[in-house]
Amino acid sequence: MNNKTRLLILKFKNPLGSSEVKDFRGAVIHALGNDNVLFHNHIGERFRYAYPLIQYKCIKGCAAIVCIDEGVEAIGQFFSNYNDTMRIGRRCETMDIDYLRPMIYNVQIWKDVFLFHLNRWLPLNPQNYELFKSIGDENERVAFLEKILIGNILSFTKGIHMHIESELTCRITKIERQYVTRHKNVNLSTFNIVFATNISLPPYIGLGKNSSINCGVVTPFKHGSDRQPDKD
Repeated sequence: MNNKTRLLILKFKNPLGSSEVKDFRGAVIHALGNDNVLFHNHIGERFRYAYPLIQYKCIKGCAAIVCIDEGVEAIGQFFSNYNDTMRIGRRCETMDIDYLRPMIYNVQIWKDVFLFHLNRWLPLNPQNYELFKSIGDENERVAFLEKILIGNILSFTKGIHMHIESELTCRITKIERQYVTRHKNVNLSTFNIVFATNISLPPYIGLGKNSSINCGVVTPFKHGSDRQPDKD
């Protein structure tokens, strides 16, 4: 089964560090001027436990917003209240739009496989982190991560209302980097990986924990690329 998924990437020319993405998210929500759950994923005091359809990114070192399906429609509310001046953390920025890029992406299971980079991926919660640490064999550790990644991809397909009828495969071909990031005063194991899967995935979507704020960012793998893994 295939799914024609709407995607819109709004990229600014303004530089943004990975550590500033949460501040950028706050600035956009403040600029919106009204309450739309897709921008912040909260319903009152409760969290919206669903795949985020508006995601805040750092693309090529600059601020960006990725909108998916219903999120594409919601971004119109942002522009109806748009003021090009935003306070990102302690600094005031005049936002300069680089491009607004809409696309229709065919998400489906194929016979062939695709290679992707996955940066700043947070696969482990406190419970499965302890289990992960207890696994001594490296191949078993990778297999453990692959099962989590399949679950993350299925969360995405559920978020775009896609029902998977064929087998979804996923294989981690390389762990480029494993490091620690800090979120809400908690240290989190973070991975930059390359993986192969038989499902076509749109560029710059997020997978896993904190996918709305520049974590678990998917980009197509480019052979012979001299790109360096993202760092904090």
